[in-house]
Parts: sequence; C-alpha cells; structure tokens
Amino acid sequence: MLSAVHAPPEALVSANIDIGKETNMNHIQKTAAIFLIAAALLANGCAGAENQISGLETSDSSPEPSIAPGEPSDSKEEAVSQSSPENGELNPEESETKDSSQASPPALKETDWSALFGAFHGAAVLYDEKENSVLVYQPELARTRRSPCSTFKIISSLSALENGILTPEHSARAWSGEVFWNEDWNRDLDFETAFRTSCVWYFRELIDEIGAERMGDTLERLQYGNQDISDWEGRLNTNNQNRALTGFWIESSLKISPMEQVEVLRRIFGGDSEYPERVTEPLKQAMKLTGLSETEAAVYGKTGMGKDRGVTVDAWFTGFADTEDRRLYFCVYLGESEGLQVTSQEAKAIALQILSQYGGA
Repeated sequence: MLSAVHAPPEALVSANIDIGKETNMNHIQKTAAIFLIAAALLANGCAGAENQISGLETSDSSPEPSIAPGEPSDSKEEAVSQSSPENGELNPEESETKDSSQASPPALKETDWSALFGAFHGAAVLYDEKENSVLVYQPELARTRRSPCSTFKIISSLSALENGILTPEHSARAWSGEVFWNEDWNRDLDFETAFRTSCVWYFRELIDEIGAERMGDTLERLQYGNQDISDWEGRLNTNNQNRALTGFWIESSLKISPMEQVEVLRRIFGGDSEYPERVTEPLKQAMKLTGLSETEAAVYGKTGMGKDRGVTVDAWFTGFADTEDRRLYFCVYLGESEGLQVTSQEAKAIALQILSQYGGA
C-alpha cells in the first residue's frame, strides 16, 4: 500500500529493525564470483518468477548496449552483460571454475516487495551474508545500470581517504561565496557535514584532487559498474550547467546496477576488505543513520537522486545494516514513475521497511 511508503520519516526511523551479530565474512575476491553467478542465475533462471539533489542531473532516453570504459554513454538504461569483461564482470563459468572450491553461490530468491513499492517503478537487492542468500525484487531492473548520483560519494570518500587527500580531522573546505539552492551548502564544510548534506561542490573539489588516474584505479579495483569517467566535468548533464555541481557520476557517463552497488559495498566493508580501518571507519561514521533507537539495527547508507530536464529519473538508497548476529547489504532503486514524485527519501523509506520486514520473517 502506498500509505506505508509515504509514512513520515520519523515513523520509519523508529520502526523496529531488530533483525538480528556479525558473522564470518568470506574473502573479498570470492564475493565477486558469488554475485556474478547470482546475476547469471537471475538472468537465466529467475526471470519468470518475478539528499535529494534537486536540479542537478541528466539522462537521455534511448537504450544502448553495454559500453567500454572510456566511452561516454547517453543511454537512459544500460542492461548489464553477464559475460563482458568491459563491464567489470567475468564469465560466470570462469568465476565458478576459479572459486567453486572455496565459495558457493548464494541462494537466490525473487521476493515480492510490491506492497512496499506501490506504484513506484523500482528494484531492490538484499544480501544476507550469514545465510549467503540474495533476495531480489524486479531482477531485470536490479541488473540494469543507471547513474549512481550521490551514492557515488561513498566511493569518492573512500578514494580520498585511502590516498591521503582527505583526513577527517583536517577536512574543512572553504565556501566560495557562491549561493547555492541548498542553504546547507552556503558555508564552510567539513567532510562529515558535506557527506550528510550531500554537498556537490565539496565533492566536486575532492574528486578533482583525486584525479582521473587514481579514480580510475579505485573503480577498477572495486569493479564499479561500467567504470566510465570519461565525462569528467559532467557536460552530458542536461539539468545543470554549473560545473561546480556536475560530474561524471551525476547523470553522465558512469553507471552501475543495484546488484553491483551491493557487490561494491561488500568489497569495501566486508570482513576481509582490503581497506584499512583508517579508511573505512570515518566513511562508516559518515554513512551512519541517526535517530535510530538502541534496540534497532545500526543502518549505514547514502541516498542519491538525479534529474533529466527537471524530471527525477533516478533515486537511490544503498548501504548495509549491522544486526545482532549478521550484516545485511542492501540497495533500493526507484526510476521515473508516472504520476508520482520520485525522491531518494522514498527509496530510503522503502529500504528501512524491507529491513524491518526481513527481520520479522
């Protein structure tokens, strides 16, 4: 029912998400194979079963095959090819051959969360690490690449922290004096405040300092979507021409699917992550949702939203939840939905309800 989706944020935040301690984590390199096999199974065997940054993003409308790194994309939706190396994915058979002795693919279950989505066009992925299971709502859309928008602040923060460009104790950046539509951006900001207010000018500066070479290395290491940063300044964006507020991650060349969002988070925050705590802990704290009670699971995430000529075409909430005995990775995506106002807050509300519902099962 739509009424559940439109419940006030405070009601959703206070909803019981008591879903359960962190368990043993598989090696990062196994995770890629697990999710690749999962995606292949979804494509071949499950098909029949079935923040807010207003005015900043772009998208075009004609579908296009998967693109190689370095090629700008003007496609509205990019379906992920399951066997194409240029999409950052290995052949599932090759993955199984390499890792089958060490890791088994997750149990896959197509889940009906239509009551939570209502009339919204969207998809959701929930990976239960302890159970080694993936729940998916709308699997085809869950494998379709879209602009990450502000969810990419997770990745730019990670890269900046790892490369020493960002240190939490010395993270303040001076406001230029330009007046932006979001009042929270019209002042000097530190890292955590910029992350929580999703300040684009702050992260535009940060990404420019990271540079294309280091950013490309980060995306390759994480196997992040199509890894396409060719439109560095974001000139493909049809919704904004202010270069302080555009970039390759905002309705431009870079794209990622909901399934891949979950994969990437697992590689960053999993027990065998290659990233040290000095990198992951500040990022984790910036991602932590406030206002949850002590009895609820700790939820960490980032919203993202993109527009094409004034119409919201992409809205996200992706992250993970630490419960009493496990970690759950999730991603909720909403696309353009006729007659409805699509926002990242709607995606966030649905994600919190999925976590609550999963815990009650």
